[in-house]
Order: sequence, then C-alpha cells, then structure tokens
Amino acid sequence: MTVCVIPARGGSKRIARKNLREFCGKPMLVWSIEAALESGCFAAVLLSTEDEEIAELARAHGAEVPFVRPSELADDYATTGAVMAHAVAWLAEHNREAQEVCCLYATAPFVQAQDLRDGLRRLRESQAEYVFSVTDYAFPIQRALRLQADGSVAMFQPEQFQTRSQDLEQAYHDAGQFYWGKSAAWLSEKPVFESALPLILPAHRVQDIDREADWQRAEWLFKAMLASQ
Repeated sequence: MTVCVIPARGGSKRIARKNLREFCGKPMLVWSIEAALESGCFAAVLLSTEDEEIAELARAHGAEVPFVRPSELADDYATTGAVMAHAVAWLAEHNREAQEVCCLYATAPFVQAQDLRDGLRRLRESQAEYVFSVTDYAFPIQRALRLQADGSVAMFQPEQFQTRSQDLEQAYHDAGQFYWGKSAAWLSEKPVFESALPLILPAHRVQDIDREADWQRAEWLFKAMLASQ
C-alpha cells in the first residue's frame, strides 16, 4: 500500500507553532492534509508528532495519529530521514507495511494533489528509490557573489563573468514540499539525493517558510495564485 507521513513537531523555533498558525484561512498543517487526501494516492495519511494539540488538529481534518513520536526524534537535531524511518518501521511492526511512502511537509501550502499523483507515477515508472519536488533558481548560480572580510564582493565563479546568462547551465533546488520513497530506502535512511528523480514545479508555487518575511511572501504568492485560477 501507499502511505503519506506528515512530520509536524511542536517545537519550531524561528516561527513559533507554525504548523498551527493560520495561513490564508486555514491552519498551515491543514493544507498538506487536504492535498494528501484529495490526491487519492494513499491508503492512509499519518501524522508524526509529539505534540497533542497538533495531533488533535490533524485528527479533526482526516489524518491518523497512531503513535506519539519519541522525544529523541522531536528535538532540533532530529533528521527527516530518522523520523521517516521510525514511521515506516512502526507501520511494518503493526502489520501495515507500505511499499511506497511519501514524506509530505506540514508547511507546504502550495503542494497540489496532482503533484503528489505525478510523483507517485514517476517513482513507479522508474528504478529510482526516491522522487522529490524541485524548482529552478531564478538567477544563475554561476553568478553568485560572496561578501569578503573587507566588505567588498567577489564572484564564486569569476571565470563565468563574461558568459551570457542563456549559455549557463540551469540549476535547481529542493522545493521542500514532498519526497516519495520506497520503504526500504526510508528504513535504511538512504540519502534522498543518492537515487532520486526530480519532479519539477513552477517557481511561483515554491516558497520556503522559515522566517516571518518568508511567511508574508508566501501569503502574497498564495493569494495571487488563487486569484488567477
């Protein structure tokens, strides 16, 4: 079977309680739960959390919370890989073994049901162990600048100074929304980028949300996206 696991701990530091905070009319977490349910991909949508308030919200919107995440996987140093390995192992130990498991972040309001369906299809049609969302950089990374000790700037790749932008290779980054993976890969905590294929998303549907400025920009983008539909 296929399962969605949404990691959502209670101790976020940079934006306090951001999984519960209202984003464009709904608690942030609810957007991810609703996209997962709408996709029709999953036999179960599970939440991994140590926080009862988050768990109650998830249950109220259709997700299962069948276990409490161990405290050692709920601090600032716990990795997504370790959290996912715990969830996949729990499923196997309780006779609910999954073949494909999607890690869907709780702070991914831009994720769409079709993206999740496309990711699963790509995983099944390939030999890859993971498929994850990416988007392109808005500016050539070869032209990136560093600030030097004296306050001046220098190029990371000065040899590219004369190269036309259109001649530079396009670069991509993790969109931070979801990661489809095969159970064995999650259980072994195999790094996602070692055996993965990308699912490319348009840049206007990607926004990392770690600071208040990120949150405000995400709401502006989200409202503009809704208005254009």
